[in-house]
Amino acid sequence: MSFLSIEDVSFRYQGKNAVINQANWEIEKGEFHCLLGKSGCGKTTLLKIASGLLPPNEGRVYLQGKELTEPSHECGFVFQSPALLEWKTVMDNVLLPVVLRRKTTPEDREKAVALLELVGLCDYLNRHPAQLSGGQQSRVALARALIQKPSMMFLDEPFASLDAITREELQEDLLKICQLEGTTVLFITHDISEAVYLADRVAVMEQGEIIYEADVNLLKPRTVEMRYDPNFNELCLKVRQVMGGGV
Repeated sequence: MSFLSIEDVSFRYQGKNAVINQANWEIEKGEFHCLLGKSGCGKTTLLKIASGLLPPNEGRVYLQGKELTEPSHECGFVFQSPALLEWKTVMDNVLLPVVLRRKTTPEDREKAVALLELVGLCDYLNRHPAQLSGGQQSRVALARALIQKPSMMFLDEPFASLDAITREELQEDLLKICQLEGTTVLFITHDISEAVYLADRVAVMEQGEIIYEADVNLLKPRTVEMRYDPNFNELCLKVRQVMGGGV
């Protein structure tokens, strides 16, 4: 069985048509998968089901061979809003998932410092969220999600509100950390170039169904120059056509 298995999952909100219709998806250990789709296609609902945040009406989700019926401590989450606690410092925000489960140790603080160093915020440990830019807040949210070394990460359009350059920088940070930790990732986005750049495999969702899946056979590590490579643009064009964008 795959690291994460979504099997025949369907879901509808009460009194409405199906939001997810018989979805199947497999993610192998250490892979980075991106799910694309237009607004309202059901991709966020599928992420919630895949992560145990929302029970499906039909079907099952398995994480490492065990049925997932609620959020697991093995999972990390990053959403579009960083949702940092304004009254806590950067360090305390990063350590929050640990504090909610047990007392912190010197090793936890060392891990937090190491993560903040990886995302370029080692000099901001004692600042508060209001003193940070949007990109810096997103970096703190990323470090917070990784503090407990989750084996699986779920990210729902975490960089959507950021400017283009900051988005690219955060994409680099995310890839670097996930490759270093061997983290398996499900990343939701509506941005085609973001998905192709990040992913080992992309899928497209339309009206609650996964209508397309493809491997992204680009070299690693990914580089800025790769964004202008003909192979990269060809993959982006193919996905755009599947999503109904034409040429």
